This record gives sequence, structure tokens and C-alpha cells, in this order.
Amino acid sequence: MQQRPLGRTGRDVSAIGLGTWQLGADWGAVSEEDATAVLAASADQGVTLFDTADVYGDGRSESIIGHFLAGRPDHGITVATKMGRRLAQEPENYSPENFRAWTDRSRRNLGVETLDLVQLHCPPSAVIEADETYDALDALVADGTIAAYGVSVETTAQALAAIARPNVTNVQIIFNPFRLKPLDEVLPAASAAGVAIFARVPLASGLLSGKYTASTTFAENDHRTYNRQGEAFDRGETFSGVDFSIGVDAANELAAALPDGVALPAATLAWIASQRGVTSVIPGARNVRQAVSNADAAALLDGGFDVDAFDRVVREVYDRDLREAIHPQW
Repeated sequence: MQQRPLGRTGRDVSAIGLGTWQLGADWGAVSEEDATAVLAASADQGVTLFDTADVYGDGRSESIIGHFLAGRPDHGITVATKMGRRLAQEPENYSPENFRAWTDRSRRNLGVETLDLVQLHCPPSAVIEADETYDALDALVADGTIAAYGVSVETTAQALAAIARPNVTNVQIIFNPFRLKPLDEVLPAASAAGVAIFARVPLASGLLSGKYTASTTFAENDHRTYNRQGEAFDRGETFSGVDFSIGVDAANELAAALPDGVALPAATLAWIASQRGVTSVIPGARNVRQAVSNADAAALLDGGFDVDAFDRVVREVYDRDLREAIHPQW
């Protein structure tokens, strides 16, 4: 597994990480035993980045990770958590007092004195642009509450605003073959600034697994059922904002362009990880099979897969079927 610098922290993280939203909530039920097995399988495959948040299962994801890592004292894993969605997404709620309360809660959940990396969890643009935001975060670094901080964003404009801040370690943004806008400015700006990029929703909520049909359904408590039009949170977090039926057809076309023996999810993760400026891709996994498959995609980065040929098909499909609807929004 390739290991890459995490901004200016002096840490390295794996090119393929693990997103753990699904271990908390909103993807159907995942038992604690299965969640722990996913963490173990990922770590055993060389994954050294776990991404979580304080609201994933109201702290369940953080707590499961903390318990797992306590049993592996020499784990070498960086835990990137997020904060800011425990209250309404209003600028006045992003106060030093709330930052303190949220990070203290995450420290307890994870069982650590200092959090490796804390990311603001898709806050309003006004928060990302405010000097006071970074003053409060710098204070948490200064007193040892957190080691580093970053910002998870919805839009490219928000990403660019965060990248411009001198102490931002990373920006987390949706980037996949159905969401190409970050290629225009975000990845070049991050690379130039030494800011790490975490590519989230890399498989477009499973659309890029290539396993769905137009008739596929999901559990009632799965955001792929209840958030297709942005009813609960930003629409772009579900299927990357792509209409489900259009996404199914686009995924099938991408899969048909791949050589025998290369699956669409692996090709997608390798394609994302190969883009200059991307530090780590953070797919989720609900079971061990998915965790191992995600990590194995890193092998394609070492040869045997024509990334350039796949890139041409990705851009052709995006430009023809998706750009008009997706590019202007995020």
C-alpha cells in the first residue's frame, strides 16, 4: 500500500483509506462485530487512515474505532474525525466553546489525549472564510487538544477558501468519475499549497460499484433512500448528486470499457488515487469483503492498469451525460 505525506504534519497515510460513516449510521444496520472486522481487515491490508465524525451514529463510529485501536497500541493509524454537525449549521454555532466541547467528546470516544486530525464537517461558507474559525482551531493545536486540522467541504469554492489558510492540513471533498470539477482548480491549488486532499464518496454511494440496476432499492434508514433530493442534508452526499438511473447507465458504460479482470470499483479508486494532488481516497465498507476489495485497488497503482485509457472514458461519459447537471452545482 502506498503511503503519502499528510500535508505538513510529518505523518504518512495510505493512498486508500477507510471512511467509517457506515459503521455509525445511515447505511443500514452494521453490527459492532462486523464494524470491528472491517477495521481489522483494513488495517491488515495496510490502510493507515480512518476517517470518522462525531455524528456518525452519535459517536458510535468513533467509539468503535477507539476500542479497536486500544487493542493495537502500535497501530500506526491516523484517525481523522470531524466536528460541527451536532448543532444547526449556523455560523454562530461554530464558537471556541463548542469547538472545545465537541473535541473533548471525540477525545473521550476515541480514548486519546490528542486528536490526530479534526476536520470541520461541511460548515457554511461564512465559517470557512472567517478568521475567527482558524484562531479557535489554532488554539486547540497550541494546547494539545488536536494535532492538526482541516476542512470537509461541499463546493470547490469552499475548498479553495480553506486551502488558502496557512495552517490547514487537508481538505476533504467529493471527487469521483461523476464529480470532476475538483480537477479544474482544487487539486492544483492543494498540490501547490502542500495541502492534503481526501477524496470522499469515491464510489458515488455505491453507484460506481457497477452492481446496481434501475430497480435496486435500499433500506428505509439508508440515506440512499431518504436523501436523493437532499431532504436530510446536501444532495451531493448521496450518489454524488447524480440522478440514480442516469448514474446506473453511466456506471455500466464505464465498466464495459475496462479490461477483463479489472472491476469498476477498483478501477475507480485507482483512478482517483492516481490524480496529482490526491493524498488518500476514503471509500466506506460494510463488510470484510468490501474492505479487502477497496484496499486491493491500491495494487493497480503499481502497474497493470491503463489509467490513461480509463481517464479518457471517464471524461467522455462525464462531459456527455453529467457535466451539465453536476458541474455548476458544486
